[in-house]
Amino acid sequence: MSIEINQSVEIGVRPEVVWSVITDLPRYPDWNPFVVSCASTLVVGEAIAMRVRVVPFFAQPQTETVFEHEPGRLLSYGLGGIPLGALRSRRSHRVETAGAGGTRYESRFELAGWLAPLVRILVGRHLERGFKAMTEAVVVRAEQVGSFDEGRAAPS
Repeated sequence: MSIEINQSVEIGVRPEVVWSVITDLPRYPDWNPFVVSCASTLVVGEAIAMRVRVVPFFAQPQTETVFEHEPGRLLSYGLGGIPLGALRSRRSHRVETAGAGGTRYESRFELAGWLAPLVRILVGRHLERGFKAMTEAVVVRAEQVGSFDEGRAAPS
């Protein structure tokens, strides 16, 4: 039994703005309630080092590998496979043009392997909460940055 968490939202700003939020890793602590720090070159095959707040009041270190990076469109990373097939994961951010100059942002997380059912029991609802909070925060941040780009207000 795997874990899949998928979300899709439309954001009323240009795709470049949403992409800039997703890939501005040093700014994650400013707005992201789930991935509270993140560092990477975003080069395929290289590491992405994060601190992830799966449970409240504790951010665990997590190092994964960048699987795909199509600038302006797709970023995916994850665990290639912990020994003996215990766990493998893939996290994806996809940005596409939507109507009226807006953006469709898709967040996807998959966790599989024979330890996945245990992870689901222990932290499944926390993962769902965390990915939902991050998606909501991407929307808010992109709208702030988009407003700033149009000269309305600076993001905080």
